[in-house]
Amino acid sequence: MRKYASILLAATIAATATLPVTSANAFPGTVQGGQTTSDVTLVAQPQSKKQVAQKFKRTKVRFVTDQAPGTVIVDTNNKFLYYVEGNNRATRYGIGVGREGFGWSGVVKVGRKAEWPSWTPPAEMRRREAKKGRILPVVQEGGEDNPLGARAMYLYKGGRDTIFRIHGTNQPWTIGLNMSSGCIRMMNKDVEHLYARADIGTKVIVVGPGNRQGAVSYNDKGVDFFGNLFGFGG
Repeated sequence: MRKYASILLAATIAATATLPVTSANAFPGTVQGGQTTSDVTLVAQPQSKKQVAQKFKRTKVRFVTDQAPGTVIVDTNNKFLYYVEGNNRATRYGIGVGREGFGWSGVVKVGRKAEWPSWTPPAEMRRREAKKGRILPVVQEGGEDNPLGARAMYLYKGGRDTIFRIHGTNQPWTIGLNMSSGCIRMMNKDVEHLYARADIGTKVIVVGPGNRQGAVSYNDKGVDFFGNLFGFGG
């Protein structure tokens, strides 16, 4: 048994030794206004065989922050989402974020959740895409072809829908890229994992352009080898 544990630990270290360490300190502000688009990759792409980079796969990390357990911190610069566990630990997920002109920052809450959600492109998006010759549906029902993927967590500010979501994607090769219209996309298996843990009312801090997310500090100190080996923290 001891020999088996040693082999597993060695494999974990080898697979994660190159993962980056990130940190941030932000300053006061509010959610950036004016963004009313919901997320979708707007250029039709064939199914890619490209694999998600190792560093963007779900893992447990040693994580120091001034935020309470249960908080979600989204680091749009490094393409990571953290679910704070407490005891200087967090679960880290790889994400895709807004392309140029669609980045934002702020402090919001999960106001609603949905499994296999339908997608309603805003009128502004439908008009914009129609000018490019692409007709978007008024409503697309949930399913494997839906841009919102398996789960969606709707982000609210002051009791109102911001139009931004944390959601899955049927295009996992976009994780780690700037391709969305401002929403935060995750691999379907990861968004299902987060969905089961982040309840309605969960605080979500999006660290992005303008430092409008308010004062928050966090430090990703690297992979929690023993947490990954033995499954500590859920």
